[in-house]
This record gives sequence, structure tokens and C-alpha cells, in this order.
Amino acid sequence: MRKILLMAKRDYIASVRTKTFIIGLVVAPLLFGGGGLGVAILNKRTDLRDRRIAVLDRTGLVAPPLLRAAAEKNAKEAYNKVTHAQTAALYVLEVVDPSPGDPDQQRLALSDRVRSRQLFAFLEIWPQALHPGQQTQPPARAVAFYTNAGGIDLTRNWLREPLNRAVRSAELAQLGVDGSHFEDLLAPVPIDPLNLLVRDPITGALQHAKKKDEIAEFAAPFGMMFLLMMIVMVGTAPMLSGVTEDKNQRIFEMLLGLVTPTELMAAHVLAALGRSLTSSAFYIFGALLVLQGMAMMGAAPLHLLPWFVLYVVAEVTMLASFAAALGAACNSPQDAQNLAVVLMIPIMIPFFVMVPVMADPNSPLATAMSLLPPLTPMLMLLRQSMPVGVPAWQPWAGLAGVLLWTAGGTWVAARIFRVAILMQGQPPKLSRILRWAWAG
Repeated sequence: MRKILLMAKRDYIASVRTKTFIIGLVVAPLLFGGGGLGVAILNKRTDLRDRRIAVLDRTGLVAPPLLRAAAEKNAKEAYNKVTHAQTAALYVLEVVDPSPGDPDQQRLALSDRVRSRQLFAFLEIWPQALHPGQQTQPPARAVAFYTNAGGIDLTRNWLREPLNRAVRSAELAQLGVDGSHFEDLLAPVPIDPLNLLVRDPITGALQHAKKKDEIAEFAAPFGMMFLLMMIVMVGTAPMLSGVTEDKNQRIFEMLLGLVTPTELMAAHVLAALGRSLTSSAFYIFGALLVLQGMAMMGAAPLHLLPWFVLYVVAEVTMLASFAAALGAACNSPQDAQNLAVVLMIPIMIPFFVMVPVMADPNSPLATAMSLLPPLTPMLMLLRQSMPVGVPAWQPWAGLAGVLLWTAGGTWVAARIFRVAILMQGQPPKLSRILRWAWAG
């Protein structure tokens, strides 16, 4: 054990003192968080130029209420409620009367105005928009939105609510409903998301429901899973290529005269675990400082920190041991890069199923996948950080499975490492690696 700790200490100190580790420790959060920073910067540099949209109303009824609804939405959403400064572009609608001639010629003329940037887009409304429930053969077009904008454009979504209000207003007017009642009839009913009521177990006092912060409730689970992924990658990513380079430089041939291959691998795994715990302390402390500065400390599930540390230890031990085994089977950095995808599978699969798991954390699919040992650390942590929670037995069952899987996986990885570290010139074929795992 003393030899393992000595080698792990040497490997840990040598790695954390490198500029690569220090720079990566600081740069990784900036790279991963750069999207949010970029969005914040772009929001401050929003294009405030008016977006002019022509309305070609073939019903003769929708355009007037549409202009009123668009003006109301502009006044509500385009200005800061405190400073009254403009914060978003205004959508300026102009009505174009349908021409008596060929409609395609008028559409072409409006298209030319869009291409010359006199207009941002134009909207064409047919009578079918007033009777969307009536089926015709072939189906008649109701509303068309002509634009030259790219694929990511929010204008059509912005127009949806004013357009629907205008169409409903025109329908009510046709039915003879007094126009003074339109606002009451068309105004949407807001649904406020609230937390569940609870009773204080100590005082017995009833704690009333509070309005939920849906953005924070998404950010907390996603942030914890993302943080776990980043820490695991920082700890295990260098292992695969590092072992391969040491093998090529014949460093292991000298070390194997002092320790066994299993002890050598254990030292590398402990060093990787030390790197991960160092980076986790740095990232957790930084995340808490950010939350404190944003007055969002209440959104952080601090009660899950012990589970977070346990999952870090289990995930890093499991992946680092296999990284050492696969690295020993490689003969070049190119071979190591080809096998890197194998180590990424337990990290990437949770992100592929994140949305359905967050939508229903206790569904059979979410429960079954979170109890699969390679996926447990990230998916179980995601489920635990959701407000609905998980049954008390599941995290312990998942942790037991992870410990058994890690112990078995480390034993198999040690058998592969023991044989592969002395093999030279043989490509890392899957059949050969499985044979080494079986025969040792």
C-alpha cells in the first residue's frame, strides 16, 4: 500500500503542477459557461431596428385588430418596465390592399421589397383563417408568412399570439358580439406554478405555497449533472493517453521491477481520483460563489453534496481504471484516441436521455436507467435533484450497484492492464482485450 500511495502522490503532484491542468481548471468553466456569457452580451447588443412586416389581408377583417394587438404587444414586451428604455425590436405592421390582378405578381413585388430590405417579411391572410375548423379538399391555406430570414428567426412565433387574437376578434364581430367584451373573451388565463404545501415537522406550522422558479428548477439538476461530467472528464481524460505515452517511453518496464502491474494501475487511479477531487473542490466553491452573487443560493440542492462526492469517487474510479487498461492496450496516441469514445459512453448517454428523465423522473425508464451501474452516478444525481425526489431506497441501491460494478470493473481492468502493459506492437482489438480480461 505504501508503494501505491507513493506513486499516486508522485503522479498527482506531477499532474496538478502542470500548466495544462491549471489552465484547464480555469478555462473549462469559461468554455462551458461561455454560451451563457455570450447570450448575456448579445442581449445587451440587441438589434433595435424596426422590423417592418406587410399584411396582405384577403379577409378584409383581420388587419385592423391585428395592428392593435401587435401595438399592444410591442408596448408590453419591447420596453423595460422600470427604465422604459427599449430593449427589443419593434414589429411595425403595414396593411397592403390586395391587388385586383394576378396575386402572384403582388407577392413577387412584396418579395422584391423584402429582398431590398424595405420589408422584413410579409403576411398573407386568406378567408380560410376565419374558419379553421372547416375542412376543404384540397386543404385551403389560411395564413402564409413570407420571409428571407435564416432558420433561427422568432418573428413567426412573435406574430402567433397577435394574429390569433385578431382572427378571434374578427370571428366574434361576425357573430355580432359587442366589441367591448373582446378583451375579456380573448385574454388568456394565467396559470401560476406553485410549490406544494408542507407542514413543518417540528412546529407543525403550515408553510404556504410559493411561486416556483422554473428556470432555477431546470438549472439546478442540469448544473449538477453537468458539473459531475466536467469533473469526471478532467480526472479521467488524461489517463488514456498518459498510460499510452508512458508505455511507449518504456517507463513501465523500470517501474515493474519495484511494484506489481495491479499496484501500478491502482496508483494511477488514485492520482486521477485526487485530480478529480481537487477540481471538484474548485468548481463547487466557484459555483457557490456565483450563486451567492446572484442571490440564488436557495436554488442549490446543498443536501446532495455528500451524494455528489460519492458519485464523483465511484465514477472516476470506474472510468479511470478502464482508461488505464485501455491505455495499456494501445501502442500509439492514435490508438488511444480511437478508444476514447468507449470511455465517453457512460458520460454521454445520460445527456441523450436527460429530457425524458427530467419530464418524468420516476418513470419506469428513468428508474431502470438510473439503476444501471455505469449510468447511475449522473442519472441518479439528476433524479435526486428534481423537486419530486426519488424513493429513499433507490439511491442506496444504485450506490451499491455502482460499488459492485466498480470493484468488478477494476478487477477486470487490472487483469487487462497486467497483460497489455508488456505487449508491444499488437493493435488493441476488442477480441484480444476480452481474452486478456478472461485469462488475465
